[in-house]
Amino acid sequence: MEIVHKTNILVHIITGSLGLLLGLVALLTVKGGKTHNKSGSFFLKLISVVILTGLIGVFVFGRNTFLLVITVLSGYVSFSGYRVLLNKTNIPKKLDMLMALTSLLVLGYFLYYFKSIGMIWSPIIIYSTVGALVLVVAYDFLRYLIPQKRYVQNRIWIYEHIYKMTSAFSALLSAFSGTVLDEYQPHSQYIPSALSMAIIFGFMFYVSRYGLKRLPKSPKRS
Repeated sequence: MEIVHKTNILVHIITGSLGLLLGLVALLTVKGGKTHNKSGSFFLKLISVVILTGLIGVFVFGRNTFLLVITVLSGYVSFSGYRVLLNKTNIPKKLDMLMALTSLLVLGYFLYYFKSIGMIWSPIIIYSTVGALVLVVAYDFLRYLIPQKRYVQNRIWIYEHIYKMTSAFSALLSAFSGTVLDEYQPHSQYIPSALSMAIIFGFMFYVSRYGLKRLPKSPKRS
């Protein structure tokens, strides 16, 4: 089992590193353009492998259980960020609600065993990560209350996409820097998160004021 464990770690590291590079390309290229779309697509595929290997590490090999929360957070915002771009609507979908509830159940599992796990990482990182996941899931349920016409016409979905995909990149970067620069925790983890929030607000402001050079069309209303 040792060789399987080491192989799983190696795949996790390689795909995570490639995911960071492609995520950076997606952030720096024209939104809606060919390079952005391709790099974003590969980013999602790579982060899927990162999530899978992370779950294997927690449940099969008993690694740091807190990594489960980071894995679920990055996985959920990646999934939801892709889905909102695909649907461009806030009409409730069974798959979306199922994934949101599953994420909350996994979070509940972590909180249930929290005392036995102990404060392996800084409290500021643990509480902020848990809070971020709860807030995103809560919003995804509350957005169903927004009138559909307003949601589509104001293109609220593009702001969701910006927040969620940048958050996925941030979660990956924070996990990477927190592991590689372990001696600088918690700074090596919350600084990437703070920078990502600045990027998110910057992109949102730009889109609200200037739009995008290329922006996918909203679905036709019947």
